[in-house]
Amino acid sequence: MTSDTGRIEAFSDGIFSIAATLLVLDLKAPPSTLPFWQGMAAQWPGYASLLLSFLFIGIMWLNHHRLFSHMRKSSDLLLVTNLLLLLGVVWIPYPTSLMAQAVLTGRLKDVAILYNGSYLVIAFLFNALFGVCVTGGLLDRNVSGVRNIARSYALGVLMYVICFAVTWWNVPVSLAINLGMAIFFLVSPDQLARNCTTAQHQTMAAPIM
Repeated sequence: MTSDTGRIEAFSDGIFSIAATLLVLDLKAPPSTLPFWQGMAAQWPGYASLLLSFLFIGIMWLNHHRLFSHMRKSSDLLLVTNLLLLLGVVWIPYPTSLMAQAVLTGRLKDVAILYNGSYLVIAFLFNALFGVCVTGGLLDRNVSGVRNIARSYALGVLMYVICFAVTWWNVPVSLAINLGMAIFFLVSPDQLARNCTTAQHQTMAAPIM
């Protein structure tokens, strides 16, 4: 990584960390009209929003870092695309907060459309950032590592499209897909590729009954 790309990642890390830190500001003191612990418990949507937002922002940071570990130079288009992605990152806590509150208000479907749609946009932005890196020749020569990232990003945008479409049919199923994709992106693309290769070898080596 050059000093130029290092500055981009340092700025991005700062945005990720600020977005994660500001989440706690949404938590308020328990209302004085209720006993302390009852008031604390009544604010559980805020705690759920904090945990989910922190988890998903952390996963996005992991994947951003994995991509930038292959970066060897930058471009103006990379700067602009990266800024758009960071805008998506700081937006995520808002629909997450609405999602946690919607459990109580009953507007679950409408908010789920916004929530899952936001992650679909994030998936497109990650793919756009990756596309800029590939077409601009900004990545290193670790072909297998770059290919693994490409596969995970392509699968990700497809699954988020499905997740978004499923929202109109069944909200809980769409949220389960969204959570499953978060777990998928938590694992390194290289580790996923190794696991797939190992499974293929075991299948080929299995005796035929």
